[in-house]
Amino acid sequence: MTVQLNGVTKKYGNEFALKNVSFTFTKGKIYGLLGPNGGGKSTTLKLITGLVYPTNGTVTVSDEKVTRKISDKVAYLTELDMFYDSFTIKQMVDFYHSQFPDFSLEKAHQLLQDMQLEGNKKIRKLSKGNRGRLKLVLTIARNAPVILLDEPFSGLDALVRDSIVKSLLTYINFEEQTVIIATHEIDEIEPLLDEVIAVYQGHYIDHQNVESLREEQGLSVLQWFKMTIQNWESEKY
Repeated sequence: MTVQLNGVTKKYGNEFALKNVSFTFTKGKIYGLLGPNGGGKSTTLKLITGLVYPTNGTVTVSDEKVTRKISDKVAYLTELDMFYDSFTIKQMVDFYHSQFPDFSLEKAHQLLQDMQLEGNKKIRKLSKGNRGRLKLVLTIARNAPVILLDEPFSGLDALVRDSIVKSLLTYINFEEQTVIIATHEIDEIEPLLDEVIAVYQGHYIDHQNVESLREEQGLSVLQWFKMTIQNWESEKY
């Protein structure tokens, strides 16, 4: 299932979040949207979920114009912490199961076990790391064709980050799902990525295949990203 941005511009008031972006995300790949905060990464994900709409241009998922109803095809992990704190973990899992037909209880229970999360624990008593783990469980337990992760490592310690990477490698269906990860934490996700996009000041300034970067150019993703930003800045000024 492809996700396509065609000539997309998004403004908030007089400020541009994205400027005339066109890109196609194809099935079976993990993409990294890389860049500093405020560059346009989160706006891209919100446009794909139908939480915001483009000022100009179109966003489609499998040729369907995106509206709020696209949530049946798109699973979204927001950077915000959106839980019912009075719920237990099990109640939160059951709630998601009631809301999304593609939510797999079997996958969720296995993920909870892998993440060492106890179903009877109240959400309000969870540490930030365990809340981050739970967010991931609720997102990737869905068998949605498109998985969007907004800053999944934000504020989490190395152990939690490692468990998130392992879960993504284990539970994503690489044949059928498209995964887009927006982050400025580049080192952690490099082993996951097939394609990388540098997002800066509302532009997609470069796009590369990760394997080609390593084998043909001898660059890590972080090295490529730093060079790309430097080149963009030098050409601007």
